Amino acid sequence: MKAETNETKNQILPTISTLMTTAFGLIAALAWNQAIQAIILQFLPKQSGILGLVTYAIIITIIAVIATISIARAIAKPAVQEVRIVE
Repeated sequence: MKAETNETKNQILPTISTLMTTAFGLIAALAWNQAIQAIILQFLPKQSGILGLVTYAIIITIIAVIATISIARAIAKPAVQEVRIVE
């Protein structure tokens, strides 16, 4: 019974940690969302409507793709090279 309790604690703590980290990430994303929208509104007329939304979506997509590629390159493992010993 005690082993099951310890196992449960070992599962709960990482899960809570992941949920909290994700929540903070969401809060940061929402803050950036508002900041980028405010910047775009400075350059587009107030009556831009659909054009403003499409412009915002394109800019966010470009940023997301660049960030994803950069992160993937940063964490990628270097390719393992085969070494041959010639005698």
